[in-house]
Amino acid sequence: MPLSPTKYHSLTRIAIQAARQGGAILLDYAKKGFQVHKKDQAINLVTEADLRSEEAVIQTIRHAFPEHQILSEEQGLQDIPPHPVKWIVDPLDGTTNFTHGFPMYNVSIGVEYEGTCVLGVVYDPTRDELFLGQQGKGATLNGTPIHVSATPQLNKALLVTGFAYDVHTATDNNLKEFCAFTLRVRGMRRTGTAAIDLCYIACGRFDGFWELQLNPWDTAAGKVIMEEAGGRVTDYAGEPYSIYGSTLIATNGLIHQEMIGVLQKCRQE
Repeated sequence: MPLSPTKYHSLTRIAIQAARQGGAILLDYAKKGFQVHKKDQAINLVTEADLRSEEAVIQTIRHAFPEHQILSEEQGLQDIPPHPVKWIVDPLDGTTNFTHGFPMYNVSIGVEYEGTCVLGVVYDPTRDELFLGQQGKGATLNGTPIHVSATPQLNKALLVTGFAYDVHTATDNNLKEFCAFTLRVRGMRRTGTAAIDLCYIACGRFDGFWELQLNPWDTAAGKVIMEEAGGRVTDYAGEPYSIYGSTLIATNGLIHQEMIGVLQKCRQE
């Protein structure tokens, strides 16, 4: 059974409210300072801001929808009975940026219904930019409709990528692919936040993005925003992308096959 318009509206309202609340907490910590802790890797960090933002987001969702499942980066999957609606939360996407005072971070909230991502909100508090994607209703930036770029080919494209936390030790660490694309495109960027990468493709600031070893909370919201803005999202083989999968390509659609070709060549060598 599909979500009713009333239910969908309620989900959207709460997602936006929660994202803005989390963003306000991040800005507050950015001003007053915070402690930084290492997780499993020396470059995988967590701060008080992550935790407080996550608490606020979860509290807002739980107050409105106590029966819904919630999967969040720091707390994992909440221990409640299964439900067709699952919220997927990254309370601070771009933690390393945040700890260094680099103003490129966000709160990312996706909603899954019966296993399909149907709603995405990404809020960048430093720029007060709120990206919204609603399945079948399009994507917006601060209420204005957005669409992917019309860049027709790879050599005219501005791409973005990221690296997993085990980049120092893994053999499959994206460096070969990074070099290959750098020699084929107009420009390459690295923002340090997959949610923003996807949103920037959605609004035409970037043309394509690829990365591996992403987590569901990295892409659940951005996937909806991207697709509703006319973009294409697949895995490296060109198959439908799952937020629980290991590889991702997201583009304006026009350069997608070229990107798949470069990636497949790199991984066959």
